[in-house]
Amino acid sequence: MERQGFMMKWHKTRSLGLLAGLGLLSACVSFGGAEPPPFLLSLTPETQVDAGAVRAGPRAGALVVQLPSTPQKLNNLRVPVQTSTTAIAYLKEATWVDKPARLFQGLLTETIAAKNNRLVLTSVQAQGKADTYLSGELVNFGLDGPSLTVTVTYDAVKIRDGKPVEKRRFEASENVFAAEAGPVGEALNSAANKVVLEVADWVG
Repeated sequence: MERQGFMMKWHKTRSLGLLAGLGLLSACVSFGGAEPPPFLLSLTPETQVDAGAVRAGPRAGALVVQLPSTPQKLNNLRVPVQTSTTAIAYLKEATWVDKPARLFQGLLTETIAAKNNRLVLTSVQAQGKADTYLSGELVNFGLDGPSLTVTVTYDAVKIRDGKPVEKRRFEASENVFAAEAGPVGEALNSAANKVVLEVADWVG
């Protein structure tokens, strides 16, 4: 009887331990005090640098892609939805893995390096010695609710040593069949890739 009582206590203690462990795990994956999103959205470049590829050259000849500025509606991890001419909401269950500006900067960097076979550095790596800088503003990166159309708009600024500053607007749109995280994320990825490919051609 004593052994049976001991085993019952052991199983009870073990169960409580497992429950406590599950509680700790749940606390680790909580998302801002709310339920975690079904999935996270990101951007995938259609043109990528091959594994093992080497880019070499002087820092002066490199291109630096700077972090684009954004309006306040894009300064978070949500997907904005224009519901009217003056109202903006955010798409339910749609969350980026990082802020759109950083995702777009990474997409630009990867695409330009791959498509143009060019040495692309960060500002820190260039240490202020690069000849060409690409900066700008990510103006639109969301969904128009009434038309179910996503639009990516990037005002690019090309600054080259000893040459006039150039500014150009790039834009691409895609239609979606539903205002849901999956199709909207895929459409924004497609539109963003169209924009960065055009920017890569412009940068040269």
